[in-house]
Amino acid sequence: MNRSKNISRIKSEKLWDIIIIGGGASGLGSAIESASRGYKTLLVERFDFAKGTSSRSTKLVHGGVRYLQNGDISLVVEALKERGLLRKNAPHLVKDLSFVIPSYDWWSSPFYGIGLKIYDMMAGDLGIGPSTILDKSETESLIPNVKKRGLTGGVIYYDGQFDDARMAISLAQTAENLNATVVNYIEVINLIKSGNNTISGIVVKDSFSKNTYQIKSKVVINATGVFSDSIMLMDDPKSSKMIQPSQGVHIVLEKKFLDSKHAIMVPHTTDGRVLFAVPWQDHVILGTTDTQVNKVEIEPRALNNEIDFIISNAGKYMTSKPHKKDIKSVYVGLRPLAISKNKNESTKEISRHHKIKISTTGLISVLGGKWTTYRKIGEDAIKSAIILGGLKASKTLTKNLAIHGYNKNPDFDDPLHVYGSDSNKVKSLTNDPNGNKSLSKKLHITKHQVLWAIHKEMALTLEDILARRTRCLFLDVFETENLIDKVLKIMGEALNKDQNWKNEQKLSFLHLTKNYKI
Repeated sequence: MNRSKNISRIKSEKLWDIIIIGGGASGLGSAIESASRGYKTLLVERFDFAKGTSSRSTKLVHGGVRYLQNGDISLVVEALKERGLLRKNAPHLVKDLSFVIPSYDWWSSPFYGIGLKIYDMMAGDLGIGPSTILDKSETESLIPNVKKRGLTGGVIYYDGQFDDARMAISLAQTAENLNATVVNYIEVINLIKSGNNTISGIVVKDSFSKNTYQIKSKVVINATGVFSDSIMLMDDPKSSKMIQPSQGVHIVLEKKFLDSKHAIMVPHTTDGRVLFAVPWQDHVILGTTDTQVNKVEIEPRALNNEIDFIISNAGKYMTSKPHKKDIKSVYVGLRPLAISKNKNESTKEISRHHKIKISTTGLISVLGGKWTTYRKIGEDAIKSAIILGGLKASKTLTKNLAIHGYNKNPDFDDPLHVYGSDSNKVKSLTNDPNGNKSLSKKLHITKHQVLWAIHKEMALTLEDILARRTRCLFLDVFETENLIDKVLKIMGEALNKDQNWKNEQKLSFLHLTKNYKI
């Protein structure tokens, strides 16, 4: 992906078929859906791809056991189908993960066992593996760190796992492979309307050059997640609030606190949510919370009571109990929940179904949704765009569309497996004998990865590389700070930047890292 080349396309193209605002899961899914059908497609993102919620998930590709518990059957069926398609189309990014639900009374195992058999049946031919009731010794062998006192057994079931930010980059590359134009750090500052008050384009500002551009299009899609209301207000200052943000906090620990390749799912916490302990990149993710928030920020902060909630509830199921001093990183995402008609409904009760809203001026807005169903969200958005824009009708191709880097037999023990078929190109990028040597003993990040991110993945800042092209910031904020000067040296040489630029990048990043610490 070449940003300068794509900016040139913005300048030269007279009329796009579809413009998509937002470079997260929903926007990228819409871009692929549009481009694969042959429509002239542009995606613009105010920050970096997946900078918001789409890089801050629990890293699960799942149907949602909790949604089954809530009776949201249609969402579970849809998500399980999409889980299967994503697993098939991106085998280098999605892997199978087993979850153990420990039981501490006689009825839990058969109760959850029956529910999970229904979950299996809903997946149909796209299922991963059969759920099974475990006895006490089997549960202990799978989860050595599980609390032994009172343990009666458990249930094992299967879902998928992925790296959300890396998936987003692969989707952006897929969209480009299909002739879409995708550009980060382009902010929409206004909407263009024709004489009959219908939307006919956008006005944008390049965050780096500060240049502004007027871009015409037959259709504009608002896929900005928790920021959707701001675009709808730009369209209509009297627009009602449509998004209720919900905050989800995750804490990251050393892998010794789980000591297993299997995840733990706690079906009932003190607030009624489920809680996960998930192995990820030689660490463990604990989460998440569901806290209603009214202020939308690109870098939300964890509340002390949310951290306490996670540690307290997870600790009830672990022999080695985590404490705040053990936390390597904290990350927070805001769920873009489509607002409920029931004003008394809590955020954890609001459906994760997506909705497509079309304003009287023709703005298409994507509301709600979850990572697993990104493809279906894109399909539904483009169906509306075809009708609204009078575009030539066509059928979806994305159910069987391989995601960039497709590799049917990945080695998940290789840290570079997320690059898929590009991994050998990353490894052989230069003749530097140290190019593939990790810059850190705790985290895997190489000179070649940094250069690849700059030249092939539109990484422009230190944060882009340390937070999303690699996941260092999300895994260990303290070790990541130790990497700053090493990575900036590589970036400075590759981008021909001076010491002032490096100093600015360092200060900006150190300000950011405060959000990832307790």
